[in-house]
Amino acid sequence: MSDGDVLAFGSAESSVDIEVVFAASYRKLVVQLYGVVGNAGEAEDLVQEAFVRAYAAGGRFTRVDNPEAWLRTTAVNLHRNRWRKMRNFTRIRDKIPGPVDLPGLEEHLEVVDALRQLPEALRLVLVLHYLADRKVDQIAAELDLPEGTVKSRLSRGRAALAAALGEEARS
Repeated sequence: MSDGDVLAFGSAESSVDIEVVFAASYRKLVVQLYGVVGNAGEAEDLVQEAFVRAYAAGGRFTRVDNPEAWLRTTAVNLHRNRWRKMRNFTRIRDKIPGPVDLPGLEEHLEVVDALRQLPEALRLVLVLHYLADRKVDQIAAELDLPEGTVKSRLSRGRAALAAALGEEARS
């Protein structure tokens, strides 16, 4: 990291280099996350990803009052998201019969093709809501949209998806 890569925390008088935050917080955060996830390798991955996101956040990260708490919260949220995805995958995997007989595969492919036909804004909220198991308020916060906009896009997306699937069924 060069001398120009300084991130300021708090007031202008107390600017802190991200390397200083890393040196002061990395081990503590890995130990804390190890307690949460029970796997040292995964704990390190989560903390490293939190630092990558902090660096990418730039100005948003420089304005936080407690950078270590921000990093810990980010790492824990990353863990929760991974856990949720694994849980959803396990639920789906347990419901799918063996690889030889995959009933419903054609319908699944039709849905994926229909999703591809939708505008990205509609497709994104549908995927976040139905596949990523996110609530309307979570989607709104994540995409920085009003909840009403998310609800509207969900409604329009469902209608467009139904129309796309109906058109495919007729052809």
